[in-house]
Amino acid sequence: MAAEILELRARIASGGLKAVEAIGAWRARIEAVEERVGAWAWFDAGHALEQARARDVYRATGRPLGPLHGLPVGVKDVIDTAGIPTENGTALDAGRVPRADAAVVERLKAAGAIVMGKTVTAELAFMHPGKTTNPHDEDRTPGGSSSGSAAAVASGMVPLAIGTQTAGSVIRPAAFCGTVGFKPSFGAISRRGVLAEAPTLDTIGVFARDVAGAALLADALFGHDPQDPATVPAPPPRLLETASSEPPVPPVFAFVRTPYWARADSETHAAFEELTVALGERCFAVDLPEPFAQADEIRRRIQFAELAKCFHRYARQGRDGLSIELAEAIEEGASMPARDYIAALDWPALLEAALEPIFHRADAILTPAAPGVAPTGLDSTGDPVFNGLWTLARTPALTLPLFAAQNDLPMGVQLVGRRGDDARLLRTARWLEAFAEAETRD
Repeated sequence: MAAEILELRARIASGGLKAVEAIGAWRARIEAVEERVGAWAWFDAGHALEQARARDVYRATGRPLGPLHGLPVGVKDVIDTAGIPTENGTALDAGRVPRADAAVVERLKAAGAIVMGKTVTAELAFMHPGKTTNPHDEDRTPGGSSSGSAAAVASGMVPLAIGTQTAGSVIRPAAFCGTVGFKPSFGAISRRGVLAEAPTLDTIGVFARDVAGAALLADALFGHDPQDPATVPAPPPRLLETASSEPPVPPVFAFVRTPYWARADSETHAAFEELTVALGERCFAVDLPEPFAQADEIRRRIQFAELAKCFHRYARQGRDGLSIELAEAIEEGASMPARDYIAALDWPALLEAALEPIFHRADAILTPAAPGVAPTGLDSTGDPVFNGLWTLARTPALTLPLFAAQNDLPMGVQLVGRRGDDARLLRTARWLEAFAEAETRD
């Protein structure tokens, strides 16, 4: 059902399928697998059906429908929802119910979507995991911090979901769970009403079963918000329209190992060798400029300094209420010299400029989404080393679940585009998606 999201949208819009019928099917799926996966922090079947009935009544009026009419969306539990608990993955916010919707929730509702529920997040969108397991192996991590969103989509409980990324919190769980994860360019989607961890890095992202679904959802969320200074006035990006079109010529890919290639496992190395050989002359290998060797350290410096400020109120309530990982990160950020933090703020623009020679030659960068398959154990969300440098560079990035390891667990390919070229990245990703399917058939 989720893989045919555009067809499903058309059926609901035409009245061939009522929204309440569609929601009933997803509700049954949630009832079947949620106990094992644990993707939801809050789910109320009655509330979902009430929204669906309202959508069906609206459709019967004959008025224009929004682009997400009748489609359910999971919303990460660091994103405010009016009248619905938003507890940020911490006991310190237990019982918190916002009075107003976040900007992305306002846009969801305006587009006719149904807020299906709140998906599990790691504690305050950092590293300490929540209750969610990997849908492919319940003894393995689903990644984080957007664990519930990735797992809900991967297990078929919802076709679309929203997450956030400050280091690798969209790209990595998408890779581990086997979904498409799309982290747009920094500032493309408003963060008003979303838990702030590190405002220099925080980015809203989406999950779907395929590129078309990711483009459909992101299209409804992009746009300027005067209350988020990272966003800027710009024409609509037409993400779905562009992603659905054929490239004027087959795209070219730059295969980038990154300075952290040695941290990827042997199966990841072999998978990328196979993919680059299959792409042939459409792919060339290139090394990143020297500054990228320090990117992970610089990203950590910015992230920890800013979370020490943003999470100060939680720290004041006492270390006992925080995980060891988060308490230590706050302490590290609070003790960082101001000169080091201020100097680090110059790096996003530096890295963005350093990528220009690569994007003059290639439509997208091809690189791992994670060091390998989801690690065994539920006490960690995995290593974000292949993600954080692109978050720091403010570029759009997307995970495609193209590979499978010998144990049949999913492995993700990460595509990276030039900042602002989100539509082009989605079109390139859809081309690669189709290319990989054709190669598999052959």
